[in-house]
Amino acid sequence: MDKTASGKRWAIILAGGDGTRLRPLTDNMPGGPRPKQFCPLLSSEPLLTQTQRRVAYLIPPDRTVIVVTQAHERFYAPMLADISPQSIVVQPANRGTTPAILLALMLLRRRFYGTSVALFPSDHYVSDDPAFMRHVRAAFDAVEIHRHTVVLLGAEATMAETGYGWIEPGHRINFSPLFYVQRFCEKPTREDAQILWERGCLWNTFVLVARISTLLGLIETALPMLYHAFDVLNDVLDTPQEYQKIERLYAGIAQSSFSDDVLSVAQDSLAVLPLRGVDWSDIGEAHRVYRVLERAQPSRVIANVSTIAGRLESRASPAVAWEST
Repeated sequence: MDKTASGKRWAIILAGGDGTRLRPLTDNMPGGPRPKQFCPLLSSEPLLTQTQRRVAYLIPPDRTVIVVTQAHERFYAPMLADISPQSIVVQPANRGTTPAILLALMLLRRRFYGTSVALFPSDHYVSDDPAFMRHVRAAFDAVEIHRHTVVLLGAEATMAETGYGWIEPGHRINFSPLFYVQRFCEKPTREDAQILWERGCLWNTFVLVARISTLLGLIETALPMLYHAFDVLNDVLDTPQEYQKIERLYAGIAQSSFSDDVLSVAQDSLAVLPLRGVDWSDIGEAHRVYRVLERAQPSRVIANVSTIAGRLESRASPAVAWEST
């Protein structure tokens, strides 16, 4: 746990997605269909619980905000029963990552102005949690120096994946472990992905660290109408009228992707910190689950893995010997 900047460093965990791309697996999970972040796909724990445990190596639970969606209450309520209500941000509906991030940032800005924050999706595989969070600590340290920079964690690419965002590092920033972002490419074509891979470009993990004011400034510049729609909530946040106002707001806004709509147009504000010695994967599609489980040690493979294997094999995945615990 980070004790050097107590109260100044926070985390946001995004857990409000619907997980539609992974429905072939999650619709057949024991206990019934549910979004992937609430499924024990890679161990005996749901992905969200694994993310909470990972984040807690650096940021304690009382400085971690979890963004969920009201329609998923029956899934998240038991899992977050011991979490303070102030640490749970409930969206009336899923409108993509930008509104989820913006709502959490608005709440944190009101309560803890001047804070730096790390952003974590809740559906990732990480091979070494402590090593991964040491990189996040290094990103926080860098933001203390480069105060107007967003530091992205970039994972070493192992194939020409078209479903990820890619980062082409530029020159090193002074003597730091950071690199300027030469190019930011979100979900490239197969041909472009091959070129990016051959150049040694990095996968964008979508784990990032920045000051709250920096992130809000990027959103305001990229999406001024959306930003100002949320900004008017400031007077009702932490009041009994808060959720009613948020419901009205969400009823009138469109879907927005933070990577596509904000990061991709903010290249000058981005830096990348390469992720060394840690395997990473976004558990967004069935073939990625397959690859992770194929590499995993038996202790990491869940009891119902044979069900997952069967679903994957039905989609023409190669055969593999599965072990359950």
